[in-house]
Amino acid sequence: MKTIAIITGGNSAEYEISLQSAKVVEANLSKDKYKAIIVHIKEDKWEVIMDKTRLVIDKNDFSFQNKNRKINFDLAFMALHGPPAENGELQIYFDSIGLPYNCSGAKESALTFDKYKCNETLKGMGFRCAKSYFYKKGDKINTREIIQKVDLPCFVKPNSAGSSFGISKVMKKEELIDAIQLALEHDDQVLIEQFIDGSEVSCGVFTDEKIKVFPLTEIVSHNDFFDYEAKYKGLSDEITPARISKEETKKIQSITKKIYQKLGLKGIVRIDYIIIKGKVYLIEINTIPGLSTESIIPKQAKQAGYKLSELFEITIENTLNK
Repeated sequence: MKTIAIITGGNSAEYEISLQSAKVVEANLSKDKYKAIIVHIKEDKWEVIMDKTRLVIDKNDFSFQNKNRKINFDLAFMALHGPPAENGELQIYFDSIGLPYNCSGAKESALTFDKYKCNETLKGMGFRCAKSYFYKKGDKINTREIIQKVDLPCFVKPNSAGSSFGISKVMKKEELIDAIQLALEHDDQVLIEQFIDGSEVSCGVFTDEKIKVFPLTEIVSHNDFFDYEAKYKGLSDEITPARISKEETKKIQSITKKIYQKLGLKGIVRIDYIIIKGKVYLIEINTIPGLSTESIIPKQAKQAGYKLSELFEITIENTLNK
């Protein structure tokens, strides 16, 4: 029986979602094949949560002591959104001690977590992304220059944060500075993007024996855009499969597969898009997507005929059998 560390917690605003994802993973791992143990990481505090007790992780080899017995893990299952997992920091540590993990590596994760750098890289590969403006804390805010580049309305978002925290839709020039200040509460770098008024869809992808793409999910927010409330408080309709043409579905699934291959991504990934007049714009890549009951990947997996236990087992075994 393999001992699996389900990594949760983290240092970002996505902390609560991470805890929910970990519970879903734990509930859906085969009890016959795996001993699942939740490992809670918060800043420098790394602890195993077992039978309502907390045991300290030895960071020298990611082991812990339980009843005078040393326990090591066979694999880390990432259910931690945001830093230090989604930006690649944790992967550097796991690589250094030789512990396998079921998601993209350090370099790939660092790139996709930096929205601006990732989009610029993808543009260079021929993929279509929204026009954007990059702002760094301490720089002068030149509202005229920003509007010339991205126009109005536009989205202002933290460059490296998830779950739509700190995002604003800006309609007027006068709102820009406040929107940038809000984004700066979550990150020192801000991405200001052109607003694309189209259909929002999301596509999950993972590796079985070969790369497989899920059915698409169409996202219809009850709010002005797909913000945190829309994502996690039921203020959106997430329709799987998406109500778009077969041609558009195939096109987006093909783009998703190409991005997954070209960026060297691993494990379960979700990529978000907006379609307008037949053109597909890439919005964001999630290398450790949410797995809570409200998340998109579990819904897509179900539509594709996968039980979560089966999907998780595939990603674990693929990683262990490399």
